[in-house]
Amino acid sequence: MTHSINKCSANETAACCCVDVGTIMDNTDCTASWSQLCDDRQQAETRLNQLTDKARQVESEPCIINSRFTEEADGVRLDIDFTFSCQAETMIFQLGLR
Repeated sequence: MTHSINKCSANETAACCCVDVGTIMDNTDCTASWSQLCDDRQQAETRLNQLTDKARQVESEPCIINSRFTEEADGVRLDIDFTFSCQAETMIFQLGLR
């Protein structure tokens, strides 16, 4: 079973490898994307429910959750986009999955 979640990139200053907080938290990246290859549809749906519960614990306003199931040779691919109302919630959600 493999999975991934998108990672943010920020511009570092050359002088000290420091990052300005405004570079990280500018509220433009409010979506976390998840992709996982599951053995079957039931496992994919179970994982979707688990991740949805985690998102609901973080949200201050309803998180928009778009999921897709794709049949592949090795199983069922689950792709999910979680769009939160602010970037801080997105980061909290991502950190909670690590």
